[in-house]
Amino acid sequence: MFDLLIVNPFINALLLLYSYIGNFGVAIIIFTIIVRLITYPIMAKQIKSGAAMQELMASDEWKKIQEKYKNDKEKLAQEQMRIYKEKGVSPFSSCLPTLIQFPILIGFYQSIVRAIGVTPLQMLSLVRGIYPGLENITPNASLSALIPIRSDFLWMNLGQPEYVHLDFLPFGIPVLAIIVGITTYLQTKLTMPSTPNSNDQSAQMNKMMGLYMPVLLFYFSLTFASGLAVYFITSNLVGIGQYAAMGKVNWKNLIPFKKSTEVVQSKTSRKG
Repeated sequence: MFDLLIVNPFINALLLLYSYIGNFGVAIIIFTIIVRLITYPIMAKQIKSGAAMQELMASDEWKKIQEKYKNDKEKLAQEQMRIYKEKGVSPFSSCLPTLIQFPILIGFYQSIVRAIGVTPLQMLSLVRGIYPGLENITPNASLSALIPIRSDFLWMNLGQPEYVHLDFLPFGIPVLAIIVGITTYLQTKLTMPSTPNSNDQSAQMNKMMGLYMPVLLFYFSLTFASGLAVYFITSNLVGIGQYAAMGKVNWKNLIPFKKSTEVVQSKTSRKG
């Protein structure tokens, strides 16, 4: 079922783009942009929910329960969930797009590996998976005639993990994996909504995702085919661009010690 709904459509879309472009790396980039555009409504919903969450946490009702049950974590959590339900707000809305990425990236990885298959059995399986309706709509040749696909792109082989080897170093540098980690961190920080209370459940979840996702995707890029790293980088950059176009990029999240400074200022103002 996973192959039927995700992997096979991805393979056919990549092959179709490759047939027109002639470069599999560029086909991956264009396909990633298309996927981001298709999933834009989910991102827009996330932004709307994030704004509702910020408004909720700035309300007097929310501040009162924080103060009233500050020494009773269980009761505080119950009251928070009650308000979430009453207001129709999900505390985990900001994590939804990240979670949705998992089946997409798994299907994307499998489609890349299968599309770049080099053994006779792999190529036969790939040809059999081509949709009959797409077989003869390419400009110069049928999709099956394009197999095996050229997997070289810039300095890398898209079917293998990427490393740059320098003469003066005894080891390779995973340039793409490093860029994946950096762009994932930036996207997570820039698109994360501000929360007045850093100890809140949703704030803690956002913080965990901001730490784990860059490391996780860095590891994937370090281990799996570099075509997946190309997808990650493109997806991250397009995501940041979409948020910036809507004016929703939270640049303050990149300021070091911002939260601790805000806490000190808040306490000082209360004393005053």
